[in-house]
Order: sequence, then C-alpha cells, then structure tokens
Amino acid sequence: MALVHTGEAPASAAAVVAATAITVAIAFLVLYLVGFDQGTISRSGMFLHELMHDGRHLLGVPCH
Repeated sequence: MALVHTGEAPASAAAVVAATAITVAIAFLVLYLVGFDQGTISRSGMFLHELMHDGRHLLGVPCH
C-alpha cells in the first residue's frame, strides 16, 4: 500500500474546538427557535412563525 501526501496540514485543536462551539451554538439557537420562541423573535412576519410552529409539530414538542 502506498501513502500519498496531499500537502494539507491536519486540523489544529483550536480549529476543531471553534467549529464544535459554532455548531453547538447554532444547534441551541435552532432548538430555541423551534421549541420555545412562540413568535418572540419571529416578529418579521407570520412565515417564520408558522415554519417554527410546523417544526414543533414535526419534532413532537407540545405547542398548544
């Protein structure tokens, strides 16, 4: 078996931690919007509110 060197450096620990932190923050934001928002942030129109409402039904989160 031959090893092929691509010249790319492996990801540093700081980059992995930063990517993980950003992913977790986005996941918590989506969880808040879908599970608990009830229209507080989504005042820009009913489209976003209804989208999150349907997401609550899809995930089985009680909303009414």
